[in-house]
Amino acid sequence: MKATFKKGMSRRLIDALSTAGINRGIGPSHRYLLTVAGRKTKMQHTTPVSLVRDGSISYLVAPYGEVEWVKNARAAGQVTLARGGQGKTYSVAPVQAKEGAEILKRYIALEPITRPYFDAGSSDPAEAFVADLPSHPVFRLTPIS
Repeated sequence: MKATFKKGMSRRLIDALSTAGINRGIGPSHRYLLTVAGRKTKMQHTTPVSLVRDGSISYLVAPYGEVEWVKNARAAGQVTLARGGQGKTYSVAPVQAKEGAEILKRYIALEPITRPYFDAGSSDPAEAFVADLPSHPVFRLTPIS
């Protein structure tokens, strides 16, 4: 049975420390700060995220399910990713079936701490992750010029 994500005090502290490091360009190169406008207030919200890269294509994964940044990204159709003070805006497009399953499998290898939030396991074939796609959306990122 997969775990349910709750943003408690320890997670807020981890996010704050991650944000400070990412702002300075410290930490793994796949970690970025995602900023997206709120659906209702249009206020900017920022959270640390990890990207999966496949050649020149980058993917954004929602390891904790349909959390607020996912809903906001869907509504806005775009997000800004920043690292080390440099930011770029991307359009977001949901990825389906086989492509998404491959990305989810790669994501839990990249960020094993998120494994309890998935039904499929790291030793399962990519096809096993198809069932996780509805609750763990994957977005293809396309730079906006």
